[in-house]
Parts: sequence; structure tokens; C-alpha cells
Amino acid sequence: MSSISDQDIDSLILSTVGVQWRKVAFIVGRVLKICEKRAPETNRDDIVETIADRVRALVDDGKLDAQGNVSRIRHSEVRLPGADQELERKIHHS
Repeated sequence: MSSISDQDIDSLILSTVGVQWRKVAFIVGRVLKICEKRAPETNRDDIVETIADRVRALVDDGKLDAQGNVSRIRHSEVRLPGADQELERKIHHS
């Protein structure tokens, strides 16, 4: 996993998440595909665990909003913080 840093994974996660709620499993899957292309020698189980850990870290740091238990990637969702204000702004400017 040394060829892809936590910072790189965080950037990939943040670029995949949007203003709408997305399942953490979806985010992990998208980021996994990119990581496998960049570092095909990477152990799939290790990278999945690392991506899920980074999602939790981003939630803990306030860089992502979450609903559900993010430790259960199929039963939780994330989005960018402030998404409610962004959607409200779009509605009022339409």
C-alpha cells in the first residue's frame, strides 16, 4: 500500500463524494478501482480496509457528513459538509 498515500486516498474520496448522500460502499468501490489502476500490485483486501478507514477519518475530521454507522460501509452514507446549504442556495436561485 506504500505506493498510494493516505493523502492521495483522501483526495480520491473527496473527489468522489458529492452534495448528495452516497453509500460508503459505493465510494469505497470507486476509489478502489482507481487505486488498483495506479498500483496493481496492491492487496485488494488491504486497500479496501484502508479506504474505509480513511472515510471514517474524514468523517471524524469534519470533512465529510455521515449518516449511519460508517464502520458498516453498506449501511452508511456520506456527503460533503454544507450540502444542505448548497442545495438550498440552488433552489432559491432557480
